[in-house]
Amino acid sequence: MSCRKVSASVISTAVRWTSSMNSTDQSILSCLLEALQSLQNPWLITITKTIGSSPRPVGSLVAFKPDGSQTGSVSGGCVEEDLIARLLAGEFDGPQVHVIEYGVSAEDNEKWGLPCGGRLELAVQQLDEKDVDWIEQALDAVISRQVMARAVDLRTGETQLELSAQFTALQQDETRLHHCFGPRHRLLLVGAGQLAASLSTLALAMDYEVLLGDSREWALDQWQGPSVQKVLGLPDDVVRQHGNDEQCAIITLSHDPRVDDMALMEALETSAWYVGALGSVRTTATRLDRLRKLGLSEAALNRLHAPVGLAIGSKTAMEIAIAIMAQLTQLRRAPISTENKTSSGAGS
Repeated sequence: MSCRKVSASVISTAVRWTSSMNSTDQSILSCLLEALQSLQNPWLITITKTIGSSPRPVGSLVAFKPDGSQTGSVSGGCVEEDLIARLLAGEFDGPQVHVIEYGVSAEDNEKWGLPCGGRLELAVQQLDEKDVDWIEQALDAVISRQVMARAVDLRTGETQLELSAQFTALQQDETRLHHCFGPRHRLLLVGAGQLAASLSTLALAMDYEVLLGDSREWALDQWQGPSVQKVLGLPDDVVRQHGNDEQCAIITLSHDPRVDDMALMEALETSAWYVGALGSVRTTATRLDRLRKLGLSEAALNRLHAPVGLAIGSKTAMEIAIAIMAQLTQLRRAPISTENKTSSGAGS
């Protein structure tokens, strides 16, 4: 088992990104790179298909080292327990991609702890020194908040990479598997306060990178929420510098129309995948009129999710935060059209 020496700077970068600020993809790529640097041959497992209920979606990854440690997940734990036993027994050695299934019967579902009727199809590949280059490239891309598309030959394990303009769903045919590595989802909040603190708490638990922007230095100094990156600056500057990203969601929470409008004018012209604003239905109508008079197009205004969040009758800060994170999750998992966009969510 051999592996060429990886540069100290690459390993330093990989280690730096194995902190809690990691996305799952960053953590898994770093795990694989560190294993190869230690002259180990790790395995990368990808969920390629699900039938019925599934604990994890298609495209989910887990990396296993030969010492039995893992990063990532493809189930609630029982599948991983069996997988590592089979891996260590040498069942899936070699560069070729092995396609296997779990939960093909009711008995299997019960054995592996899968939901009733659930079935997982997994692609299992052992990596070696030839994979170091593509792992380095993919890791660099994710760290720089780019999407890297990976195509792997199922017969030989040969991997090819190319930068992608957007994250695309996993695809598989008889000979190749196509999968994307992407950066961590970023949530940019404009306006420090109690709601921002509640929202940050939930977002961090859901693996978002959270940035908090405010032009009031005292508000940032008095922040009582979780540890997040705080950005002092005018709202439009903060959005321009940190929110022009297809993996970014931007939400204004300041209660000050001057601040929110300035941020929204910039946000609605960025490539951010989600833009939301706190406020009641009446506040939203007034805000849209102001933004329209300031020159924003109807296409831009139609991107705005306001009142922000799902309409669940939320009143407290944590309830509103739950409504907002629920809407983000709904849109990430099953994108809906502008016509079906919820417009009676969290108010103030």
